[in-house]
Amino acid sequence: MLKHEIPYQQNSAAIFDKIAHRPWAVFLDSGQPKSEFGRFDIMAADPFIQLITKGDSTEVIDSAGSHFSQENPFSLLKDTLASLGFEQAERPFSGGAIGYFAYDLGRRLERLPSVAEDAEHLPEMMVGIYDWAVVVDHRLKRAYLVSHTKDAQTKEIWPALCALFDAPCETSRGSDFVVTSPLSSNFDAASYAAAFDKIQSYIREGDCYQVNLAQRFSVQATGDAWLAYQALRDISPAPFMAYMNLQHGQAAVQILSASPERFLQVYGQHVETRPIKGTRPRASNEMEDQQNAIALQNSTKDRAENLMIVDLLRNDIGKVCELGSVKADHLFALESF
Repeated sequence: MLKHEIPYQQNSAAIFDKIAHRPWAVFLDSGQPKSEFGRFDIMAADPFIQLITKGDSTEVIDSAGSHFSQENPFSLLKDTLASLGFEQAERPFSGGAIGYFAYDLGRRLERLPSVAEDAEHLPEMMVGIYDWAVVVDHRLKRAYLVSHTKDAQTKEIWPALCALFDAPCETSRGSDFVVTSPLSSNFDAASYAAAFDKIQSYIREGDCYQVNLAQRFSVQATGDAWLAYQALRDISPAPFMAYMNLQHGQAAVQILSASPERFLQVYGQHVETRPIKGTRPRASNEMEDQQNAIALQNSTKDRAENLMIVDLLRNDIGKVCELGSVKADHLFALESF
């Protein structure tokens, strides 16, 4: 394994800026310095294997070329990682898989009807297998370039990577990100209200327990998505943020994500989820802020919603955990962001 310490930056965006426009550049971002909850930032680029699932087929791209597999994408990813033999490392990541799973990939796990329109034509899974990464530890205030050297090319480019990340950080400037159209939704007010009423009737009849009624907002825009992400992390920092500069054919697929909520964490033989349900706005006045917090903690509706999501996730995790081992350590705990 190769390891090289590089200059630490509290704002890891300055480090990632060096590789932000490389193919398949990814930044798993704890939101530092404005978000105080995260410890590690992880960044990488130039994966030596890419897995792209669309429909029933997964395209596998590597140094030998491209081929398609009909295997279950989760099994294919697991087998690919197992064949490479990534060792357990002392840091949270030193090479391996980073990417996204879309909601529609859930149809590989559950029997669900396929009725939604594929309006965006995006893959259900895009995952890169990365041979090198930068890991920033904000608790120890140290940063490292690391690699398992599973890709023969890594040893050749290692001196250049070390020089790149040793060099002083200089903010690159792409074209300004500019929104060029009004915000639009796939719902209008009347259809959203009708869908809401229909869901309420389903719940009253006992046909369903919980529904996430979501709408997609769209705008036309030009410019550099990396600049848009930096603006997002500045105005809405969160402990679980991500920027991904992926590629699907000739099209760029850029993911800008910000969330205070941990979905899943696996460490050893343990799995943890930290759902959030029930929110109030933060106030600039300390007394008003405290009143909002007390109102949230005493809200019957928000406590019921929180209990519901905890119960749903307890049930889901219970499918893969030892019987009786699933516990809620901090039910109704208040967290502020």
